[in-house]
Amino acid sequence: MGTLDRILYVEDEPDIQAVASIALEAVGGFTVKVCSSGQEALDSARAFAPELILLDVMMPGMDGPTTLMELRKFTELAKTPAMFMTAKVQPQEIQYFKSLGAIEVIPKPFDPMTLAQTIRDAWARSI
Repeated sequence: MGTLDRILYVEDEPDIQAVASIALEAVGGFTVKVCSSGQEALDSARAFAPELILLDVMMPGMDGPTTLMELRKFTELAKTPAMFMTAKVQPQEIQYFKSLGAIEVIPKPFDPMTLAQTIRDAWARSI
């Protein structure tokens, strides 16, 4: 599958969006498409053709798990690795997110300096 470059990032909170975008683009060197809602992700995901989908769990309207299930209906995205970011990191919650197909669950708050490497490592393990 080559190297990871393009990340579709879905997060409704502007402050977190900003920090994570800097962490992924400036520190990680990734190309990031930021979406503020599940619907926005559905509208733009296919054109962006991400190699990884990174989703906040708790969002108004369509939450992260629902957004992922909807994205999976697109043939091109059916097997794209996905990760969730959440403050809910109880073992049973992590198991639930992984049962939905997430390759990693990243706890919030995250460390901006290590976020990109955490994502890269998990992605490498998944391919």
